[in-house]
Amino acid sequence: MSGPLLPTDPASIGGHRLLARLGAGGMGVVYLGRTEAGALAAVKVIQAEYADEPDFRARFRREVEAARRVTSPWAVPVTGADPDAAAPWLATAFVPGPSLQEAVARHGPLPARSVRVLGRMLAAALREVHAAGLVHRDVKPANVLLAVDGPRLIDFGIARAADETAITSTDLVIGTPGFLSPEQAEARGAPVGPPSDIFSLGCLLAYAATGRPPFGSGTADALLYRTVHDEPDLEGIEAVDLLTLLRLCLAKDPADRPTDERLGAELLVEDAIPEGGQLDWLPEDVVRAIADRSAEMLALPDIEPTAAGTPPEAPGRRRLLVLASGAAVLMAGGGVAAWAALRGEDDPGTAVATTRHWALGLQADLSGAQKTAGQAQERGARLAIEQYNSRKNKPFELTLKTVDDGGSAGRAPAAAKKLIQDADVLAVLGPTNDETANAVLATYDEALLPLMCVSAGGLLLSQQQYRSFVHCRPSDSLLAIPVAIYLMKQGVTQRAGLLQDRTGRTYAQETASITTLMLRRLGRPPYPRVIPADTGDIEPVIADMLRAGIGSFVYAGYAPGAARVARELVTAGFDGPRLASQAVIDPAFLAQAGDAAEGWVMTASFIDPSAVPEAAAFTAAFRKRYGAAPGYYAAEAYDTVNLFLQELVKGTKSGRPPGRKELAGLLRKSTYKGITKQFSFRATDGQFTGWGISLHRVEGGRFRFVGEAPSKV
Repeated sequence: MSGPLLPTDPASIGGHRLLARLGAGGMGVVYLGRTEAGALAAVKVIQAEYADEPDFRARFRREVEAARRVTSPWAVPVTGADPDAAAPWLATAFVPGPSLQEAVARHGPLPARSVRVLGRMLAAALREVHAAGLVHRDVKPANVLLAVDGPRLIDFGIARAADETAITSTDLVIGTPGFLSPEQAEARGAPVGPPSDIFSLGCLLAYAATGRPPFGSGTADALLYRTVHDEPDLEGIEAVDLLTLLRLCLAKDPADRPTDERLGAELLVEDAIPEGGQLDWLPEDVVRAIADRSAEMLALPDIEPTAAGTPPEAPGRRRLLVLASGAAVLMAGGGVAAWAALRGEDDPGTAVATTRHWALGLQADLSGAQKTAGQAQERGARLAIEQYNSRKNKPFELTLKTVDDGGSAGRAPAAAKKLIQDADVLAVLGPTNDETANAVLATYDEALLPLMCVSAGGLLLSQQQYRSFVHCRPSDSLLAIPVAIYLMKQGVTQRAGLLQDRTGRTYAQETASITTLMLRRLGRPPYPRVIPADTGDIEPVIADMLRAGIGSFVYAGYAPGAARVARELVTAGFDGPRLASQAVIDPAFLAQAGDAAEGWVMTASFIDPSAVPEAAAFTAAFRKRYGAAPGYYAAEAYDTVNLFLQELVKGTKSGRPPGRKELAGLLRKSTYKGITKQFSFRATDGQFTGWGISLHRVEGGRFRFVGEAPSKV
């Protein structure tokens, strides 16, 4: 989906009149452009800060050269490029359809026939790639655009010659974890050949058929480990021929995988592409989405010509419109504050009205299924800001501006837009859950508005490198690390039983994978079992684990499944240590497990401030302000806002706060000792680098905070 150009965007690039933004990321922006002949193009422009890096520019030049060597109807052709320009750019033919990733996310998995046709045409594209002596090395759903007449393979940014050793460091992995091959994942420095692309194609087709990556999602390390050692998750694929094809493509040994030639000639013989005809290969809802996108592009208005050599100081037409709008506001009585709001926030010459109220934004679930956590965060944040405003030496007062997204990924972008468009908002706390966070991360990043998450913890949050994201808690996968350490400290000599509940999807998979990895490193490999999502009777599985002589039990999944397992363990007479992670700290576990919940131990990214001496003053202030004890995440939100305030005051000059971009950098480089944990971050991507994991135990029918989880045996 396209978006409007920003006032700071150029009017043209390389002879292309720019019409809209197609997307933006940490490295650059992709525009929709139109040539003088009227042809539409996708114009990828690299940001100046990366263009100044010789290695990055060389990589971009290699991308241009690689893309030009591939001629296939199923690969997007290059129509122009200038890798040596001040702002390097690459133009390709514009495909109005969504990416495969977007289509599956919006409309669900594709039918088996669509997957077969998709595989046949992408195999043909890869055949041309390999015939050109290249290996694509990044075949993934985001790099396949869908059109009515077939898919288009894009992005040759890391393509290399098939006989070239692309990795000089044995620890450097090139590609997208979850869609790369085992030989890429192991990063041993050996050349990666065409079979690697076939493996990635298998991952892509599995995603298209099931709606999920075959090796789950999560941290890069977890994905790489599963790619090398685990079997792919192909559950739900009923077509035997497709299942067979995917298993061949996903063979661990490159020699066991079919060639792209064999894929097209022998294994995908159905649904041949008609000569000169149009292939009816996509579901109606996807075709409708492509048609709507095409209509949107055709409806874009022409832009009046602007001289290509316009001096930098001369404002473009869009900038003049913005300034004209500002003048109209002034004449209508808007005054100095209105004029200041129209000028660049990072401009040191901006006039600021003394009555301007700077703000911290809060995007949260205040009315949906997770409103308890969202409301706790709002209360903790509001208390921190009220205490700040009561200081005598503050540079200015702050307000808290809240938006309620109801915990819905569909509502989240509109909520984020409200805060982004409010020029007074310096940073945002939230959102509450993984779905809403994933829905808005790129939006906040494009606006360079710092986003501080205290409860969302899914590993998808760490898969892309954002510029303004600050993760203020350990991720869900890291919560599994203390499980193995805790068991070792308990002195249990028998193997640990590890049960992965498939109803827990990615969360369960991550917990099981990290627990397995840690126990193996500690010399205590677990006894693992998996419960398929549709399993009715789990007694045989539990009985098998007990017959294996397990001395402790680890559950990977959500609260309802844990309750079922807890009851079965009690029935079987098992009384050894029983552990799970944060998702099980849920009233549903206590209600459904009853007495069987007693003694279970859980790891979590939050504390109970009522049980922490260092949080006594916060707890007392919270009770006085709200008449109740603070809930989970209230103290974490309080700490995060105080971290934000620390950096805000530090960066304030002459009564003016730092701009959004500067503030994001300050937050990522900051350290802060809070009442919940020690905060520190990786400056490159804002990921949390502290510990911040606690233990909770069920005692007397409630969750009791035990203390910090062990980090060493």
